[in-house]
Amino acid sequence: MRSARPGPVHVVGSRPEVGAAVARRFARAGHPVGLAARDPARLAALTLDLTAEGVATESYPADASDPVELARALAVLAERQGPAEVLCFGPPPDAALSEPVLETGAAELERAPALNVVGAAAAVQAVLPAMRTAGRGTLLFVSDGTVEDPHPDRAASAVAGAALRTYTALLSRALADTPLRVAHLVVVGRVEPERVADRLWQLHDAGGQGYTVLPEQ
Repeated sequence: MRSARPGPVHVVGSRPEVGAAVARRFARAGHPVGLAARDPARLAALTLDLTAEGVATESYPADASDPVELARALAVLAERQGPAEVLCFGPPPDAALSEPVLETGAAELERAPALNVVGAAAAVQAVLPAMRTAGRGTLLFVSDGTVEDPHPDRAASAVAGAALRTYTALLSRALADTPLRVAHLVVVGRVEPERVADRLWQLHDAGGQGYTVLPEQ
């Protein structure tokens, strides 16, 4: 049963355009917004912009590929705002990991899952206990089109995306008989941030498939 007062949405690692759109979309429905991202300057600027617009916003810097740092950031946001009702995990792709498969080595294949899969698991472990206690919550994951169409020119990202798809599918199955929701949104091509935010809101508000593709228009 949905609470009369929406709980916070905590957004991890989204690029400024998407993160801001998600924050504004959920804020329109009354959700406080918590932000965690790697770049402190950009994070502070986005926080100021949202606050100036009347959005109740808190932020704390964290690298999504560092599980300890990320867990700390989400704990601080929960202390300031209360436990997350919604987790939105979608760190932007690392350009350094978008290399052809023949030029991709062990180091790149170690770094990509650290950002996308290890980071996702750390975020889930940080917010899941409170969600299960409350009996409500949504876990949202956002990734790019390499999940749907792996390309040899973006090898590490494609491998990490496939691993994230498997992780979220397992998570969805494990929580299938609970009130919690899990959704993995794959954004193919160039899609307006507002469309991404609207689809994420729909997946939270009305539920939907655990794996959803948002195509380019």
